[in-house]
Amino acid sequence: MAARRNEEPARQPMPQPEYPVIATFVDVAQKADVEALFGDIREGLAGLKGPKAEQARKVSKAIERTEELMSHLLQVREKIASDRKGKR
Repeated sequence: MAARRNEEPARQPMPQPEYPVIATFVDVAQKADVEALFGDIREGLAGLKGPKAEQARKVSKAIERTEELMSHLLQVREKIASDRKGKR
């Protein structure tokens, strides 16, 4: 029984990105790229009228939050890159 307690469970491999296009975009995107991507979407949503307008508002809020997260991700990526350069 003691041997069973000391055994570690097999480690699972890291998952691969399910959306490689998005992962690639995140790896190479700059702030202007993110602004352009979300700007086009926002413009399209602004043109919706009638019953779709309420859905457009909800989607706009989600896009706004996603844009904030992407911006934060870019800042972190830049900080990591500058920290790596500073260590060399």
